[in-house]
Amino acid sequence: MPTRWETARVIAAELQQAALQAADPGRAVARHVRRDGPLLTVGDQGYDLSTTGRLFLLSVGKASLGMAAALLTCLGPWAQRKLGGGLIVLPEALVGAAQAWRGAAASNLRIIGAGHPLPSAGSVVAGQAALELLQQATPADLVICLLSGGGSALLTAPAPGLSLADLQATTQLLLRGGATIHELNAVRKHLDQVKGGGLALAAGDARLCSLILSDVPGDRLDVIASGPTAPDPSTFADAWAVIERVQGEAQVPAAVRQRLQAGRRGELPETLKPEAARALPLQHQVIGSNRLAVEAVAQAAADRGLAPLILATQLAGEAREVGRVLAAIAGEVVRHGRPQRQPACLVAGGETTVTVRGRGRGGRSQELALAAALSIGDAGRPVGLLSFGTDGIDGPTDAAGAWVDDTTVARAQALGLDPLAALANNDAYPFFAALGDLIITGPTGTNVNDVVLILVGDMPNV
Repeated sequence: MPTRWETARVIAAELQQAALQAADPGRAVARHVRRDGPLLTVGDQGYDLSTTGRLFLLSVGKASLGMAAALLTCLGPWAQRKLGGGLIVLPEALVGAAQAWRGAAASNLRIIGAGHPLPSAGSVVAGQAALELLQQATPADLVICLLSGGGSALLTAPAPGLSLADLQATTQLLLRGGATIHELNAVRKHLDQVKGGGLALAAGDARLCSLILSDVPGDRLDVIASGPTAPDPSTFADAWAVIERVQGEAQVPAAVRQRLQAGRRGELPETLKPEAARALPLQHQVIGSNRLAVEAVAQAAADRGLAPLILATQLAGEAREVGRVLAAIAGEVVRHGRPQRQPACLVAGGETTVTVRGRGRGGRSQELALAAALSIGDAGRPVGLLSFGTDGIDGPTDAAGAWVDDTTVARAQALGLDPLAALANNDAYPFFAALGDLIITGPTGTNVNDVVLILVGDMPNV
């Protein structure tokens, strides 16, 4: 007979799978793309392939392989013959799977592995290859871009005067400083030739259709993968303001500081702005998001006999603070039966941040869970929380996230572990590893931010 905690963990694992299935990139493409003879329809936009010159395919991000495979299946052999060239850019760990997938029908697709969360030499190779691919397109051609989370690091072309090391150091500075994804990308777009509409400019007058799997709160086109095909409302002044907020004026590389300052003075051209983008033949179609993943968890919980409640799909802020707030809401359910009755499943999605103060190892989902554990130990009723990244990677670790419940703190103390010290040192990974409470899925091939689910009360039998 499973214990109440074992039952809760089994149910949490089932709900996690529901979220990942909803974020499956192949299903997302199939929901929004169809072909009827020579007519290719993306959302409500139709493209007559019989009068189209060539097709060019660029797929970038953690979900790039699944998205590309689904699109090629939709196009079929007839349309694939029109493929003038293509490029798939994905994390280095997924290159083997991509090479195994690539068959004769996709033999003219180039596959490049690149770095994440920091850009690598492969990212620069990929950025240059993407620019060269799109620059081949003419007004008679159709370029299809498939964009998903991680694209900002995976695809980069340093602006003149900047090096890969400059971009790496700046990204690291912003990550450690707790910059939000909006802030991080505002800076990256002004240091790079492919971001902030750079690919749209490279394609010129060619028709450019972007299918986007969103990994940012609010699904802002200019933020997802740093908006390589979308207009950018941010400016050089905005980018420098981010550097100042994280107190990085003296730490940012000299070449970066010089470029941002020159841009603020109007000495450099800005990124693609909305008024200029309106003159280009662009289509953007968001095909998947955190909202769909969260809603799938809520439905799966209801099917299980739990009372679901979606708390948010744009969760943001310091991970440890968000963890404490979520734990407080769970306590309200325990003590007063609000905002939902028991047994309950509370669900939230989004992307928190971590301001690194210590020298430990962890990620935002693990830090959120650890902070929550410190508040739910005295709940008086079964409470379990699972926090995970849908990409299967939480920070610089091989874990997707972590599980905590009302026994976590007691179990840790019995092993001589100090949860407060682990949190202060941003050292959640070894803490949860010792407890056996890390969630390890491996790279999932998708990315729609993070999901947190909280189970409150006695769970139905597994």
